[in-house]
Amino acid sequence: MLLDTEDEIFEAALPQDHSYRQLATQINWKKLIKILRKHYSEKGQTGYEVEQGFKAMLVQFWEDLSDREIERALRENLVFKWFCGFGLKDKTPDHSYFGRLRDRLGEEKIAELFNQINNQLHAKGLVGEVFTFMDASKVISKVHLWKERDQAIEDGYERLSNQVVDKYATDKDARWGAKSKKDIWFGYKRNCSVDMRHGLISKTLITPANVPDYKVVREISPRQGAVFADKLYDTKETDVHLRARGLYPATIRKNNNPIKNRDLDRWRSSIRMPFESTFSRLPRRARYRGLDKLQIQNYMECMVYNLKKAVRVLSTKPPPQQDYCVNYCYNGSKMLLQST
Repeated sequence: MLLDTEDEIFEAALPQDHSYRQLATQINWKKLIKILRKHYSEKGQTGYEVEQGFKAMLVQFWEDLSDREIERALRENLVFKWFCGFGLKDKTPDHSYFGRLRDRLGEEKIAELFNQINNQLHAKGLVGEVFTFMDASKVISKVHLWKERDQAIEDGYERLSNQVVDKYATDKDARWGAKSKKDIWFGYKRNCSVDMRHGLISKTLITPANVPDYKVVREISPRQGAVFADKLYDTKETDVHLRARGLYPATIRKNNNPIKNRDLDRWRSSIRMPFESTFSRLPRRARYRGLDKLQIQNYMECMVYNLKKAVRVLSTKPPPQQDYCVNYCYNGSKMLLQST
């Protein structure tokens, strides 16, 4: 059968259950684009509408493409053209456009878009704000720094430590970080709060890798509920902050903590275990250099993670119609959940 119009061609190329078709209908794009148009003209110098540019950037992170790869994909892929709003014969952006777009939007605007999308997912019942899992994962800036190390030693330094690494590394904001004696990397930390209803990322922040996990609790704390975290968050500072905000600290306690209860900690570990995979599914390599650019990468990657999960959940079953009231009580060595 010969197809006559663009709409017919796109319709034939895009199955009804395709993820991009679901994405196009599940999100209120007009609200998102309204945020961008506050600081962006209807069309940029290149003539591309801001909605087209943002959707193209979303596709780039959804498919894990470089700037040059997304340039080619928009030229050749009918699904991407349809989702981003390009016609079959329309000119699509080249690779240089995406760097300029990221610079123009900036960290704050991308963060606002991330929060707006989360608000929409919350309204669809995908966020519970009852249990929240807090953790950090590595983002590697560079695997090997042998040349930088040799140069530092030649200049009289004992080793390439965090005190001097910015003098030699190309990425001036990256630092050495460690989860253990064997798990050491150079780069950043991705700090996230994961809502434990469907595993969506509610808050996130990138820091240099040497910043302790518990130092970011203030920035990624939820508004309410219980906060589950591992031993690295077991500090007085964390407990004080969470309780001051009306949150319940469900932190796994260190072995030398006098209030440690092993039965309770085992229960807390079992509750958070299904959501630990969130961090392993996020990319671990830095696309760009510098903390500001990494914040943009982080928000886009977390945004895409949430949207992929939301599309999957919303297409398979109806979302919950109401939130649950959960009471916490400590009885001997166990925490009991009583849903009412």
